[in-house]
Amino acid sequence: MPINTRRRISIALAAITVVSVFTGCSSSPAPNTGQGSDQVVQLSMLTGFTGSDKASYDALIAEFNSTHPNIQVTMDVQPWASVAQKLPQSWATGQGPDLATPSSDPGSIFNYINTNSVLPLDDAVGDGDTQINASAFPDSVRNAFTVNGKLYAVPANLATLVLYYNKTMFSAAGITNPPTTQDEFVADIKQLTIGGDNPTQFGLSLADNNTIQMWPILQWMNGGDIIDNTGCAVIDQKASVDALTTWSNLVIQNHISPIGQTGADADTLFSAGKAAMEINGPWAAGTFTSAGIDLGIAQVPVGPAGPVTLASTVPLMIEAATPHPAEAKEFLAWWTGKTAQAAFAKSSGFPPVRTDIGDAVADNATVAMFAAALPHAKLYLAGQPNATQIDSDVYVPLIGQITRGADVQSSATAAAAAINAITGCTK
Repeated sequence: MPINTRRRISIALAAITVVSVFTGCSSSPAPNTGQGSDQVVQLSMLTGFTGSDKASYDALIAEFNSTHPNIQVTMDVQPWASVAQKLPQSWATGQGPDLATPSSDPGSIFNYINTNSVLPLDDAVGDGDTQINASAFPDSVRNAFTVNGKLYAVPANLATLVLYYNKTMFSAAGITNPPTTQDEFVADIKQLTIGGDNPTQFGLSLADNNTIQMWPILQWMNGGDIIDNTGCAVIDQKASVDALTTWSNLVIQNHISPIGQTGADADTLFSAGKAAMEINGPWAAGTFTSAGIDLGIAQVPVGPAGPVTLASTVPLMIEAATPHPAEAKEFLAWWTGKTAQAAFAKSSGFPPVRTDIGDAVADNATVAMFAAALPHAKLYLAGQPNATQIDSDVYVPLIGQITRGADVQSSATAAAAAINAITGCTK
């Protein structure tokens, strides 16, 4: 699912050399360069940011190092699969990096909390310049990273999804503006689907597997959801069933989108000029523009439940056994601070992880669009330790079934029972 892509850096920051620090005890204290305040603390950081946006993360590290001569951070970048394989054991034994992004799945934090491998951050939270201002994070993100009243992670990055649309197709159809309501959205999608049972142009490119999730937004627009905050399924309730019925019928009967697309399939369809709209994140903008699409970007249309979209984030955490907890917390405070986040947003194309610096990115229309969605963005299956299993074993198969003609209510009822079995809900 991943939000690891994408835009080249536009701020003049020094480059750093990425060196592997994930051997042995990477948290070992550095040699002294002097006494007292002259001692340099070395912090190691493991991430999975291997995409084209890696330069933006490198630049943040370089800027921190240049402005904090007594704290130096070295980032080791490995594939997410390698991080997931190595980090649990190394952190559980106190032999891992000082800082890490354990997974692109926010729910991964529970694995480390349960093994007492991660450091709570509450004593570093506040509104000062050197504190972690958790109140500036979107509510859904702060809540997802707070377990049993303690904050265990900050967002390493944050993305929201918006509506991409093909201006040329809209103009050809006589549609002057992107849809702003759910009713307009449906009407425009139908109008922009051309070719009957075998469309040559689709109104919307929807993905349902190996992708950032798009279908939950369609449920949220209508007031539905998948699971509530007690861990009990609500996907079989009326608001969700009505939404899933509407959109699966649009796919089956009106052929608004191909069935069973992966995220890559959906992007390719839009990039090829064969779909008029797609809901996607900031990483996609450069690809669509490079493909020659006359690209428009708008907020996700508003349904009966009010404005809503998907948020995606990667947790950044501190090893419980780090010998440098104060310096690691200082780094997290800087990383999520206003100056660093404004620079990162401008260079990467991602919105900032804070909701209070929209003015700082207002001159970048694309970033500003994603930032404007932060206050009403929701995390998918937020706060669920078994989110990955619910997604792969229940939700993705459900969408596959109903877009191929299965009865929505009975399929949703079965999905709810499967979710409750996973979460242990006994309602």
